[in-house]
This record gives sequence, C-alpha cells and structure tokens, in this order.
Amino acid sequence: MPDQEDNIEALENQFPAVSGLAFAAARQQALASGNSVLQSEQGHIYEVFPDGRRLLVKSIEPPIANVPGRIITIR
Repeated sequence: MPDQEDNIEALENQFPAVSGLAFAAARQQALASGNSVLQSEQGHIYEVFPDGRRLLVKSIEPPIANVPGRIITIR
C-alpha cells in the first residue's frame, strides 16, 4: 500500500500546476471565441473582453491568505 499512497500523493502535488494550466487554456479559449470572462483582482471583479477592455462589475472583500488548518465560516 505505501506505493499506492505515494502515487496518490504525487498526483495531488501535481494538481495545482495542472489545474492552473487548464484554467489558463479555458480562459484563452473563451476570449478567442469572442466571449468575455470574469476576473477578480485586488478586491474587485472585472469583466474582461477579448479586445482587452475591463469593466468593473463589483467590489468585493479582498482575498485572504490560505493558512493550512484555518477554519473559515461562510456566511
């Protein structure tokens, strides 16, 4: 079983990088097809258009750093 657990851990460690690549590709595909995307940045949500224009949609609470073991209650 240790080999299987090692394999699972290796896959889990690859997940952030692989998911980041998939997200970036999906974003580019959406923009290339003429659609806009939503993007959060420093406490704001923007609609980003294929021509590069950005429209402020809403201000939100700024992101908080993730600390392992922290419990966050969603209201």
